[in-house]
Amino acid sequence: MRRDFQEPARCRPDLVFGRDEPLAAARDQLTSGGSVLLHGPAGIGKSTVLRALAAEYAAAARTVLRCSATESESHLPFLALADLFGLVLDQVSGRLPAAQRTALESALTGRGESTLQRDGLALRLAVLSALRALAAEGGVLIVADDLQWLDPASAELLGFAARRLGGTPVQLLCALRTDGQEYDRYLRASPPDTAAVRLGPLSRTQVATLLDHRGHRLSRSTVREIHRTSGGNPLFALELGRALAESPTPPRPGEPLPVPTSLRALVLSRLDMLSVEARRTLLVASAGARPTPALLLAAGRDNAEAECAQAAELGLLATDLDGPAGPAIRFAHPLISAALYAEAPAPERRAAHAALSTAACDPIERARHLALATTGTDPEVAGRLAEAAGEARDRGAPSVAAQLGLLAARHSPAGTVPGPEERRLQAAEDAITAGEVDLARDIAHEVLTRTTVPAHRVRAWIIVIDTAGHTMSEVDSVFPQALADAGDDPRLLALVHYQLAWRGLIVQGDFTEAREAAAHAAELAARGGDRRTELLSLAFQAQTETLMGHPNAPGTIKRALKEPQDPAVACHHNGAGSARFRWLVMSDQLAEARATVTALLREVRRRGSVESEVHFLRGLAETELRSGHCGRALDLAREGLRLARDSGIGETASAMLTSLAEASGGDVDRALALAREAVQHAREDGDQMYLSRALGALGYAQLVAGDPAGTVRSLRRVRELELGLGITDPARGRWHGDLAEALVRIGEPDEAQDVITVTREHALRLGRDSVLAVLDRAEALVRAVRGEREAAVSQLTSAQDRLAKLGYGLEEARAAFALAALRTRRPDPDTPDAALGRPAAYDEATRLFRRCRALPWLRRVDEALTAPDPQPPLAPAARDGLEGLAPTERQVAALVMEGATNREIAARLFVSVKTVEATLTRVYRKLGIRSRVDIVRLAAGRRAK
Repeated sequence: MRRDFQEPARCRPDLVFGRDEPLAAARDQLTSGGSVLLHGPAGIGKSTVLRALAAEYAAAARTVLRCSATESESHLPFLALADLFGLVLDQVSGRLPAAQRTALESALTGRGESTLQRDGLALRLAVLSALRALAAEGGVLIVADDLQWLDPASAELLGFAARRLGGTPVQLLCALRTDGQEYDRYLRASPPDTAAVRLGPLSRTQVATLLDHRGHRLSRSTVREIHRTSGGNPLFALELGRALAESPTPPRPGEPLPVPTSLRALVLSRLDMLSVEARRTLLVASAGARPTPALLLAAGRDNAEAECAQAAELGLLATDLDGPAGPAIRFAHPLISAALYAEAPAPERRAAHAALSTAACDPIERARHLALATTGTDPEVAGRLAEAAGEARDRGAPSVAAQLGLLAARHSPAGTVPGPEERRLQAAEDAITAGEVDLARDIAHEVLTRTTVPAHRVRAWIIVIDTAGHTMSEVDSVFPQALADAGDDPRLLALVHYQLAWRGLIVQGDFTEAREAAAHAAELAARGGDRRTELLSLAFQAQTETLMGHPNAPGTIKRALKEPQDPAVACHHNGAGSARFRWLVMSDQLAEARATVTALLREVRRRGSVESEVHFLRGLAETELRSGHCGRALDLAREGLRLARDSGIGETASAMLTSLAEASGGDVDRALALAREAVQHAREDGDQMYLSRALGALGYAQLVAGDPAGTVRSLRRVRELELGLGITDPARGRWHGDLAEALVRIGEPDEAQDVITVTREHALRLGRDSVLAVLDRAEALVRAVRGEREAAVSQLTSAQDRLAKLGYGLEEARAAFALAALRTRRPDPDTPDAALGRPAAYDEATRLFRRCRALPWLRRVDEALTAPDPQPPLAPAARDGLEGLAPTERQVAALVMEGATNREIAARLFVSVKTVEATLTRVYRKLGIRSRVDIVRLAAGRRAK
């Protein structure tokens, strides 16, 4: 009978956040019969992971022994031993020698006076014998939490037994707090096959997921600050999130987060050991952004060096002598700094900031400290803060600029110029640049409740719309209010109509409406003298015309690039530079496109514009992918996706692009998951434009995964969507060749030819040479299934050469792959190509795919190489019965006649097994037979004749 302790609250494994790697390592160890020692600092989630693993693996053990020690009880001898063996003593005592049984019962019951000094050997052997006795009946799992608080006697006995349990089915699953100390001595007291698994801090995204799961709905900027303050510690993050959720007033800009009393007690337990002056010195250090010994001395802390040394001895500080700017003072954990600041009375905080406002060298830091040292409005302080915000903006620190701008607004008296609302709006726009859309939206709504000035209100409405991103349908009600506030002012109307152009594209999916709205916005902006909005509107008009294949696109791009230019617009992701980049990519000018987008990316990084950085990372990744640099493209795409998810900006587009990169150079399953995620988000957002892009990525991933039927379903939908959107330029999505290829694979060459013919017409009109070459590659497959083998080989060879000259490395490799597949199926075995053998035929494709680092495609080559060799063709008489079948149906039936299995047929024809099964069903129906055996009989009968 299996024995176990029942815990009051079990942890479901699906509630463990951000621990995939350590969980996988622990599972591998436990599955192989080994033991695991989880370790990490307090609050890092060791107990949570321990409970999850225990719940998962307890069912496989016959006996589960548990103990969970506490610091307050660690002085009680044999307490942990009693927890472990108390319920199984009766079961094992009868199998122990008398001396061992007496010693163990005395230690567990406390009725005797057993001690390690008196009964040391007997107790050690008793624990070992007890575990061996339990293991003789089945596996034993020992689960021990907070190993560091085990009473010394129990720890010694458990360690003695663990070191001698080799070959016995006893596993240990333990958790240990390691606040800087080594875990080696605990590992030495564990079984020889024990793996130490460290739990580290969570990432910002993981902290956000954890907080969201616990119901703490916080802005991204707040989550970022929680992550910084908590150091990624889940317990600390949850406590900070709870304190913020319960706090009636949020912290002032620039101030640390409020730290709840529970955490203050945890991290400041050693603070009472400091002198009063040392505590004041640490308070000044906690108020500074980058405290140094020199800064503390300049702030009036004359004994800073000795006081910091005292704090370092207590583990509160870690002095960094090798910092890039000289010696620096670093708190042992960010939470210590925040807790110290939260503990101090408000007058002492202001005094610390006042001292730093004169001591700091950086003008931005001086202005921030001056604001935090000042109460009430003060025009001089507000002016200095506004200047500091401008300085931060120029340095490429828009997040800092937003904080300083909010402080400037707080200290700006009403009636001043610029007033508090203008400064709030500027802060919101800086927040958008920094990717802090939640903060920007909150500021805009605050302004709308405070002002009746039309210019302020329209500007605030535009911020609300901007922060909606691709979920513009959620702010539909904003547009009538913004138009009403704009009145007949052309500058204000231009702002609204520019956003209406985006709405026409994203929500309505109407490129014609979007183009007309953008052109109207440009006219209004020119009339009102708003060059910035005019340039943005022209750039948007140029982008829509490019995607539509409109003949005016080059001219509109030139208009958008005319002087005078606005530097901020020139590198904006919706600016003329971005429109020109898109035109270059679609016009097959990959080298110039790469240089253009690289320069744009460098500039937006300098400016700290997160949204533009996400956009141009995608652009550079796309350019590298087109050029056949799949590894580089994958790295860039993953970087962009991480940034998009951290900021909450452009997640759908980044998931779509990363799917393309994964399918070309990474993991196909990951590509499929990302594409489906992008499709789901686009549908939820009502974004028709990105829905077609996401479905295009899904279709490509399905093709690489060997699912042509899935590709056809996805890309047929893309064809419908783009027809409705008015997109005629095939260089926009480049899915047409994939659809045609997949249609051939499922036995629909006529539809494939229709796709090729229609697309070729648009590609010829627009001069899209790479698209034409890809279409020729697909058409060669159509010709091959129709028996036009020599024409197919010629067309494939030409397509490969042209793609190589254009610099499309991956498409060139795919043409070589198709050519190799065609040559290995050559019907005449006496031809020179056939004499090369299958490996030689695929050498060129292998070389090209390796050059591209196109790992999924290399796997496709391997599958083709390991497929059964082509069989000699059937006699003409045997083939006569197949004349009524479609080309793919004839191929499948012929391979069945040769004895190939469904899986072998799928590998040889580059289709899925499901496609083979569906094709066979159609063959049975057309031939009036019931099974593949009947096909073989049909062939035999034909040959007999």
